[in-house]
Amino acid sequence: MAKCDVCGKGVLFGNNVSHSNRKTNAMWKANVKRVKCKVNGGSKRMHVCTSCLRSGKVERA
Repeated sequence: MAKCDVCGKGVLFGNNVSHSNRKTNAMWKANVKRVKCKVNGGSKRMHVCTSCLRSGKVERA
């Protein structure tokens, strides 16, 4: 799974814990999109999480 090129957000690992306290492996993926962004006057395809897109840390091309 891809990481955000802006903030570095990626996959988190942990455990799902049931009511009976059994543990199974869990994986939470970041909402990462591949978008065209303006970088140094040109445009470049980058992996960006939606929270960075909404906050305006990245300008779309």
